[in-house]
Parts: sequence; structure tokens; C-alpha cells
Amino acid sequence: PWAELLAHTAASFAGPQIVVSVYGPDFFGNDVVRGYGAVHVPFTPGRHKRTIAMFVPESTSKLQKFTSWFTGRRPEFTDPKVVARGEGREVTRVRSQGFVTISFDVV
Repeated sequence: PWAELLAHTAASFAGPQIVVSVYGPDFFGNDVVRGYGAVHVPFTPGRHKRTIAMFVPESTSKLQKFTSWFTGRRPEFTDPKVVARGEGREVTRVRSQGFVTISFDVV
């Protein structure tokens, strides 16, 4: 049990992360979420380039999809910790939505 606990603790601590939320106008001019993503901040000094795969939550039924499109209220996460953690996201339906590239200069 101790080895399993230590392995889980080491695996769960991966250091600081940057969570990215991208918003943009939809067809009606409402600001809607265009994508979420997260990346771990590198520890080693130097210039680092990271590409973040973005995703957006999706409605589960066709009726919900139509209603959210019609009203301009699309599904979005209220807590950015959902994006940073993996917990609970396996039951959330998401769709890939492009990439964002970030450059780090670590001293």
C-alpha cells in the first residue's frame, strides 16, 4: 500500500500549469468559448516551446446542441481547475478545437 501511495503522490504532482481559455464571437456576436487547454510549466532554464491541444465541451443530445446554438449559451467550464486536473473529465464530452503554441523563457 505504501509503494502505491508514493507512486500515486509522485504521479499526481507534476508542478505548476498554465490553463488557457480562448473566447471569441459566434455568428450572433456573443462571446463563446473557443477552447480550453493546459500545459505544465518547464523547470529547466532556457527557451521552451509547448503546443497545447485545445478542446471545447459539447452538449450530449441534438436538442441540447440546437438549443445552445439558438440561445448562444454553449456549455463551458465554470472552474478552471477542471481543465488542469484530469479528474472527472472522462465523463465530460469534449471536441478537439485546434492548438495554441506558447513559448517559455525560464531563468
